[in-house]
Amino acid sequence: MSEVLTDFKRKFKTEELKIYETEYWLWSLRPHQATLGAGILSLKRECPSFGELNQEEFSDLNNIIKVIEDTISQVFRHDIMNYLMLMMLDKQVHYHVIPRYEKEVVLFGDVWKDSSWPSIPNLAGNPLEFDKLIEISSFIRNNLIQMRSEN
Repeated sequence: MSEVLTDFKRKFKTEELKIYETEYWLWSLRPHQATLGAGILSLKRECPSFGELNQEEFSDLNNIIKVIEDTISQVFRHDIMNYLMLMMLDKQVHYHVIPRYEKEVVLFGDVWKDSSWPSIPNLAGNPLEFDKLIEISSFIRNNLIQMRSEN
């Protein structure tokens, strides 16, 4: 594995905070919770440019987004989802997946407020104790809405 991908995985703790993965994509909880359930959706292979994705990766992106949106909607009742692909510091194809909430949410012993609603999300977020991050990622994983086959 390349240094870029290794550093990315270490920075975002993608393996430790993994929620779900497909053949090409990995969804993990974001270590700094901009809002409750904020995540990282990252390509599993090293890739510095969105334009370098192949057709299979694009198709699989559609699949995992459905899982993310269905799951977050079910477990946290968010109002809308923001996907931000910034890649200024981390030269690896990934999105910051930010559920947005008009009202406060009380869960996991905390009050979660989307302080920048309805403007651009504040990505700084709150650094949480690792145990709390594991609790949230496990809760999402245990309530995962899997892809339904389209017959």
